[in-house]
Amino acid sequence: MPVSMRGFEIWRFLHTNAFRIAAVYFVLFAASVLALLVFFYLSTADFLERQIEATVDAEIRGLQEQHEIEGLLQVIRERSAPGRADNMLYLVTDPLLNPLAGNLSQWPREARQVRSGWFLFPIQVTTRNGAETHNVLCSVFVLGNGDHLLVGRDLHDAAVFRNRILTTLAWAGLIALGLGIAGGVVMTRNMLNRVEAVAKTAEQIIRGDFAQRVPLSGSGDEFDQLGSNLNVMLDQIERLMAGMRQVTDNIAHDLRTPLSRLRARLEVTLLEKPDAALYADALRETIAEADQLLVTFNALLSIAEAEAGSRRDTATVIDLAEIARAVAELYEPVAEEKGLVLAFEAPKPVRVRGDRHLLSQAIANLLDNALKYTPAGRVALSVRGENGTARVAVADSGPGIPADRREAVFDRFVRLEGSRSTPGNGLGLSLVRAVARLHDGAATLEDNNPGLTAVLTLPLAPDAPNVPEKPAPAVSSPPLAKGAKFPESGVVT
Repeated sequence: MPVSMRGFEIWRFLHTNAFRIAAVYFVLFAASVLALLVFFYLSTADFLERQIEATVDAEIRGLQEQHEIEGLLQVIRERSAPGRADNMLYLVTDPLLNPLAGNLSQWPREARQVRSGWFLFPIQVTTRNGAETHNVLCSVFVLGNGDHLLVGRDLHDAAVFRNRILTTLAWAGLIALGLGIAGGVVMTRNMLNRVEAVAKTAEQIIRGDFAQRVPLSGSGDEFDQLGSNLNVMLDQIERLMAGMRQVTDNIAHDLRTPLSRLRARLEVTLLEKPDAALYADALRETIAEADQLLVTFNALLSIAEAEAGSRRDTATVIDLAEIARAVAELYEPVAEEKGLVLAFEAPKPVRVRGDRHLLSQAIANLLDNALKYTPAGRVALSVRGENGTARVAVADSGPGIPADRREAVFDRFVRLEGSRSTPGNGLGLSLVRAVARLHDGAATLEDNNPGLTAVLTLPLAPDAPNVPEKPAPAVSSPPLAKGAKFPESGVVT
């Protein structure tokens, strides 16, 4: 790798958030290790000093048991005899500080008091390597006859031990800091690799490869959770794009054909001889075609409006049973024309918070589909509220929908009838689901055995009063003379 590229990689590495986070944690780790080592060293040094003082105190207490001066001098001579390796130092002097017994040649002249009753002074010791200066910690007191007694301990061995501890702790600190640096680099590289994997996937998707997904390590950590959520989002985006392509194809089929037919009709009319009646018929047919196009475009606008949630702020508490009853009354002539029985059931008011117009349109779409695709039999519309949920169900006795297609029919312009001979544009159920999601509900299709049950569930209004259940007469329509037409206003099929 060229030097310039390597320098750029190092510069980029040092300016990443991952490196900054690792650096902060390394500083905290280093400060913690240093504080721990300092505490351990000071605790050890204090323990050694306490042990030395305890030894000297024990020695003094033993000497104080000698009540006679001669006995004390004899004990001092024995304990200070050559060959003892306990590093203890003794000295007994007369009141003028002339030595009487002990292994010190004279009273120390350079002693300094370190605290009450304790003194520190240097001595010269001859070793194999020559003369060395050692420090002695001692305690001094005056005997009853005016003599002075000094008992101390050479601190050389304690100093050597303390230096070894200091060296060991220094090496341990360096090793810990080295491991911290190595761990920080590894952690930073690992985080960068995970982030770069996400960035690389996003870059490939930007270039048009929509099948790419964020790789997962399988550890289940935060990066895996983020990658999993991103993959779910990408799957949803891919489904939406596939739906958009399908919508585009269906628009080309459902809108281009009537527009072409409309234009051809007008062109043929212009080629005919001027005739007011012919022109009037052509205009009426053109208006009918335009109305159908407007219905389709209005349906798309209603779906977009519901999905965008632009009318969520205008929601009020409404009676869903009352809305469903009005829709059932509107469709009575349709059921009568087809010879179907239309039944309505709502035992009590069911209050929800929502948009009256959109909910009315959604219920009308469900009822319209049921009546349209039921050749004979019965269609039932029911509204109930239970367990905090409002349930609107439209059950028919028609051919139903295969279980593997019940989700697909909620997409825009999807129609199970390939010939598209039945009136409609395949937007009715799309609007129903959009309205359900706007109201934090759901739209599903279930078996009616035979037939199909379309269910719209919504959360009940939290401030809705508890209305006692009361019987309501079912609305039914016997077959009457033909002549009624499907209602067009506000219905998306």
